[in-house]
Amino acid sequence: MNDMPGIPAAPSDRDLPNHRRTREELLKKIGPEDNRASLRRGWVVPLGVATGVVAVSVAAVAVFSGVGDAKPLLAAPEGNPTSAAAPPSPITTRGSTSAGAGSAPSSTRTTSTPDAFAITSGTTTPIDAGTVAKILASCLGSDASSYHAVVAARAPVASQRGDGVVIAVNSADQYVQCESKGDKGNSQDSPPTFINNRLWGTGHTIEYFDSIRESTGKGQYLVLGAGHYTSNIARIAISYGDNPKQYPAAMAGGAFVYAAALSAENPGSHYAGPSPYVHAYNASGEEIYNQEKDPQFTDNQ
Repeated sequence: MNDMPGIPAAPSDRDLPNHRRTREELLKKIGPEDNRASLRRGWVVPLGVATGVVAVSVAAVAVFSGVGDAKPLLAAPEGNPTSAAAPPSPITTRGSTSAGAGSAPSSTRTTSTPDAFAITSGTTTPIDAGTVAKILASCLGSDASSYHAVVAARAPVASQRGDGVVIAVNSADQYVQCESKGDKGNSQDSPPTFINNRLWGTGHTIEYFDSIRESTGKGQYLVLGAGHYTSNIARIAISYGDNPKQYPAAMAGGAFVYAAALSAENPGSHYAGPSPYVHAYNASGEEIYNQEKDPQFTDNQ
């Protein structure tokens, strides 16, 4: 017999002595609303757990034509071109904020700021062949034997993470970019060939690889970048921000690199810094590409 209204009777095969009273007392204390709420809470899943945000970068591996056979040349001293050169890539800031491994060029560049800055040096020096081999081995692992260096340049200043860059190419004309620190190397991209055929300037003569800015001290920065150029380019130079002065890029084997030491007055915690701009010239000395005027970049500023 059920002496409490609203309380369902237990099955007859489980109605043991005193069990019914215990069950009724417990249900009375809990109450039907508390019981339902408890069940609902038990099935709630935080939105952050149920939903993930995935960033997918898609890149095609390109076989470059018109470059000719890439020769294992190292960067010339003073950053002077040794052959035709290719342009740098949009900047990724590292140091206070990290781009993380596998970061890649983007069509949106940082814009020049009114903050006062100075390029204290735009000179690169060559990295010797023995050190280059060690950099590629630590950067590429077992794949290093499939690549040979075309440009290897030490920057005028070193950060905690890097002091130069090596660009190498394989038999399929696929480039890799290894940032150096001493005789060690690492790639921002996974796989390292991810830099190929991702970001071309208007006219398809300059292709951008990775570009970085890293702090080297209070108000001091390393700016470094690389890229690929086509055979009609004879010389490449880099300007910074609204300063018209140009600094020669090191060029060889269809690839180019540049590096500079930059100082800024009272930079903020999220200092954007001046954008590096690529200028490309043909054999007659005519400027045939100016990144500062390239609508692909200026339209995004």
